[in-house]
Amino acid sequence: MSSPPQVPPASTRVQATAETEKAQADTTAAAAAGGLEASLLQLIQNHQHSSLKLREQTERAKRDSVRHAKRVSDLLTDALNGGVQESYVIEKRIELEIRTLAATIAKFMKQTDQWLATSHAINTAVKEIGDFENWMKTMDLDCKSINAAIRNIYQD
Repeated sequence: MSSPPQVPPASTRVQATAETEKAQADTTAAAAAGGLEASLLQLIQNHQHSSLKLREQTERAKRDSVRHAKRVSDLLTDALNGGVQESYVIEKRIELEIRTLAATIAKFMKQTDQWLATSHAINTAVKEIGDFENWMKTMDLDCKSINAAIRNIYQD
């Protein structure tokens, strides 16, 4: 009987060098001992083993990606919240300044109203003084004209 043709293991497997050499040695030993069926069984086992390793690596990469994405999201959220928080603090300061300014404006308005009332009272007093002065001048002029009339009467 002739020996069955040997099927080389796939070289595109993702395995470490020692594992690959061991798998090849096992495949060669199985091929020599059990023939084609043993080789096929060994190939299936190698395929299942490499698929399992690839699946584990994919899951690990997926978990790492999710963890890194969460970290990036947290950092972005922190950066954004820091800016929002700073804006909130500045807004509160501005509101406090506005209230202070409004109180100062109200105080100055009250003071201005008092000054206006005082200046109006002074204007009224000055007008009254002017009216009194005018009355006094009119009286003086009337007295002088009466005096002149009496002198004219006396001299005649």
